[in-house]
Amino acid sequence: MTFHHPPPDETEQPATRKAVLKHRRGSRWMHWINFPLIVIMVWSGLRIYWAEDVYAFGILGWEWFKFFPESFYETLDLNRRLARGLAFHFNFAWLFTINGLAFVVYTWRTGEWRELAPNRRSLSGSLDVLLHDLRIRKEEPPKRGRYNEAQRLTYSLVILLGALAILSGFAIFKPTQVFPLTWILGGYTSARIIHFTVTLAFILFFVVHILQVARAGWRNFTSMVTGYELVDIEPDEPDEPAESPKSAEETADV
Repeated sequence: MTFHHPPPDETEQPATRKAVLKHRRGSRWMHWINFPLIVIMVWSGLRIYWAEDVYAFGILGWEWFKFFPESFYETLDLNRRLARGLAFHFNFAWLFTINGLAFVVYTWRTGEWRELAPNRRSLSGSLDVLLHDLRIRKEEPPKRGRYNEAQRLTYSLVILLGALAILSGFAIFKPTQVFPLTWILGGYTSARIIHFTVTLAFILFFVVHILQVARAGWRNFTSMVTGYELVDIEPDEPDEPAESPKSAEETADV
């Protein structure tokens, strides 16, 4: 009896992985510093707003929803302690401002702004990304570098929101001393509305950002921690000489 052994399968070979630098060291540091700063700013800001919660949503004189119900403050222990909220908000606002300015300077200095800046195709490209995320469109939209068009548009908008939060905050904090700024923003009442709206936008971005990170997977999350992302490469693809993490970081942070 003769046994015929099948030839080795040369068509399927396991894919290998290599580490690719995705986020520079400076960007990662300022990203993780900004996270607790925003949380503290929102928490302390809600304590301040509790003392005069005047905003509500309604149409034609009918109030549909008030920002916020008393149960909201009680559940999160935001009622009372106004002085503590003021102290935390004003002190951490300086750290938030310094970190934001450092990020803008670092992004400009390293040229990373080119990866974030949107262009005239970003609006239509963001719609394509949204349709793909909602599983209405199957094909994945192309990326220009590390970010897709929706990410470019959103991250740029968040930077502008941060600047608007700082400016409107100063207009509320010192309306007389910075009267030209308060006047540009439409007065004290208008500046307060802008500041409150920006805060809601930050909360919405934070929730969507967390959901998108969870959707992208663990590999995407670790890249913001380590700076490197593991990508699959085909076995027959010529592999470039690997660059040590230390030298890559030093080159990226110039």
